[in-house]
Amino acid sequence: MTATERQLAMVMDLNKCIGCQTCTIACKRLWTQDEGMESMWWNTVNTQPGRGTPRDWEELGGGFRDGAANPGRIPTRKEFGQAGDYNHQEVLFEGKGNGAHLQVKGDRPDWGPNWDEDQGDGEFPNSYYFYLPRICNHCTHPACLEACPRKAIEKSSANGIVTVNEDRCRGYRFCMEACPYKKIYFNEARRVAQKCIFCFPRIEQGIANACARQCPGRVRFVGYRDDQDAPIYKLVDKWKVALPLHPEYGTQPNVFYVPPIGPMRFDENWDLDPTKPRIPNEYLESLFGPEVHGALAVLRAEMEKTRSGGESELIDLLIAYKWSEMFGGFDRDPATFGQK
Repeated sequence: MTATERQLAMVMDLNKCIGCQTCTIACKRLWTQDEGMESMWWNTVNTQPGRGTPRDWEELGGGFRDGAANPGRIPTRKEFGQAGDYNHQEVLFEGKGNGAHLQVKGDRPDWGPNWDEDQGDGEFPNSYYFYLPRICNHCTHPACLEACPRKAIEKSSANGIVTVNEDRCRGYRFCMEACPYKKIYFNEARRVAQKCIFCFPRIEQGIANACARQCPGRVRFVGYRDDQDAPIYKLVDKWKVALPLHPEYGTQPNVFYVPPIGPMRFDENWDLDPTKPRIPNEYLESLFGPEVHGALAVLRAEMEKTRSGGESELIDLLIAYKWSEMFGGFDRDPATFGQK
């Protein structure tokens, strides 16, 4: 395990995510526009239950089991979902008017990053879904780091951010096999692995991640794990309502989620049944582990307290009245980037 002085982390409140993909585009525009990165989406927002991206990533192995490396495999380009090559030139610039329409050139894809968006699960009237944003988890025990024979995966001792040293990378892709979250991509043009860098150039200048700053729903909290005055510590360690995704993978991820409560179920008389959640607790446990039951109980209790006229530090924190208080001091204006 790599020792770090401090560890940066992120908390995402799934009760506030509306799947607008603003975070995805903010990341794409900033970091993945170079050659060979057309199909890379370091930030993704998928519908749950769903197969995600890469397709069926939860079944592709990696991580650790009982302290030992768990075998995984590299997702194929089709499983990630390749960007379609459209006939833009023909439709937009060749004067064909209504005679041509946009269509994929060549073989039509059978998967993409949001192929099953908004489908979810359950039967009417109790069908359900929610959105799950994902980035690299910048794990405390990164399987990708241990798998790389070139020591090209590095974890900062100052802030815990995990990056790829592209000068050392030779494209062996053992890191892609080892990552249980499958959030490492391969640049076919440059023959190197690439992934979310937690916006470390912004972090170094006191500016929060692009995905967090651009989020219109104030879903994402950023900060150091040990900052007891900031939201990360309070949500993860004090209130214990923010949980890692698939903790059983054994990498100790540093991206946490406030689980979705969801609406109540309708009974056979079309009355709402407050005793039965529409999102099955068993499904949430499969994502976030058994601690999810306690987290949901705390959330519901604090919500009921405020409905009764009481006050709740937790609910005020999650509402995020002031965006500048969400980022543990990383609240500098991005327009000042590079200035002293």
